Amino acid sequence: MEIEMSKMFPRKPALGRALLLAAAMAGGLAACATGRISDDERLAIYRANAGEPVRSFRYFGRLDGWTSLGGSALAVWTRPHEAYLLELGSRCPDLDFAMAISITNQGGSVYSRFDKVLPLGQGAAPIPCFIQEIRPLDTRAIKAEEAELREAKTAPREDG
Repeated sequence: MEIEMSKMFPRKPALGRALLLAAAMAGGLAACATGRISDDERLAIYRANAGEPVRSFRYFGRLDGWTSLGGSALAVWTRPHEAYLLELGSRCPDLDFAMAISITNQGGSVYSRFDKVLPLGQGAAPIPCFIQEIRPLDTRAIKAEEAELREAKTAPREDG
């Protein structure tokens, strides 16, 4: 069994509690004003633009990117316009806080109901999260829907 690591977008060191709380509050207010898409909305968009389940996908040794979609799903990009929705068998507690992920594979292929995602970066040994289902994603449709939703959230209110 091979394990490959994809170190994407390292996170910055932890801030003091007060600064972290202030940043979270400011971020929450900014999210309301900037049309940020919630995890639930993002997951719904990805599911709506996912094809039928497939047994596996080719894994070329590294990922072009990944996005946590809550604790039980994530999207992985194997190439710039090739991505897959990975639905996990159960909640993966470290996924939302991972700085990187590792995905097990068998001879260059990742299989549903066999391979797993390992969230990395919390200092402790990663807890494996089994991949229940793999679905190819229409990345262009996802990008368009996300842009449309952001625009709708930031549209000025009409007084009537």
